[in-house]
Amino acid sequence: MLEKLKNVFSTFVKKTLTEKKIDEALNDLRILLISNDVAVDTADEICTNIIESSKGQQITRLVSTKKTLFDTLKEVVIEILTPEKEIDIIKEIKAKNSLGLPFVFVFLGINGTGKTTTIAKVANFLKKNNITSVAAASDTFRAGAIEQLTKHMNNVGIKVIKHRYKSDPASVAYDAIEHAKAKGIDVVLIDTSGRQTTNRNLMMEMQKVVRVTKPDLIVFVGDSLAGNDVLHQAREFDSQVGIDANILTKLDADAKGGAALSISFETKKPILFVGVGQSYEDLKPFIKEEFVSSILDIS
Repeated sequence: MLEKLKNVFSTFVKKTLTEKKIDEALNDLRILLISNDVAVDTADEICTNIIESSKGQQITRLVSTKKTLFDTLKEVVIEILTPEKEIDIIKEIKAKNSLGLPFVFVFLGINGTGKTTTIAKVANFLKKNNITSVAAASDTFRAGAIEQLTKHMNNVGIKVIKHRYKSDPASVAYDAIEHAKAKGIDVVLIDTSGRQTTNRNLMMEMQKVVRVTKPDLIVFVGDSLAGNDVLHQAREFDSQVGIDANILTKLDADAKGGAALSISFETKKPILFVGVGQSYEDLKPFIKEEFVSSILDIS
């Protein structure tokens, strides 16, 4: 995981130090980043920021000092990964609960991203932090979706509120919130139909779910293997519905690692978790400092 992205930065440092031509090295860096699933705009921003960070320094000094170049890279990548607003999930949940109200998540994303499994992983994470939850089976569109969510939630010991297929998804979500209020449950996890952003009717349905539930957090679940497609998805969901945070799935299978950089730059919203395996334990909080260390471990 992330080995290729690490090699990208390593190659940049070695080329710059050896040839002392930062402009040529930056051009190569841009190409390498794009070839490793970093979006074009993100790659451009990284290269531009490296130039900006080096202003006021003599280039010969910059390229002759490995530590200086390393520090510049670290600063640039950290900036890319820093959202407009940091989110402490546990703290925010407890703050909402202190008002006697459940904290409401809405999860959205296209088919095949692992959204339903991710919701079960989030429920498991909350449970381990002594936070109770209930799930809403608001994907009433896809055959088998209710059964799939129920199976996963049974595995982690979480109740599912569900209606029949073709029921109003917003109504299911509303009932789940009312159930949580009545039972003193801390969190409501709302599953939604995986949908292509071009499906106008389903996007309108999603907008209705959000209007009815007034969620505390709208979470986009994206597949880190989808390359630049995940950026288009995030952009469209953010435009039509709104996104407060991201979860990246299948990061353990992402040999390139560029998705995290790109999704952070594109949405300016935090990555809450990354999926790193198949079990319910395989959901890790995304810690940008650890991510940066892993891709900038340049020897």
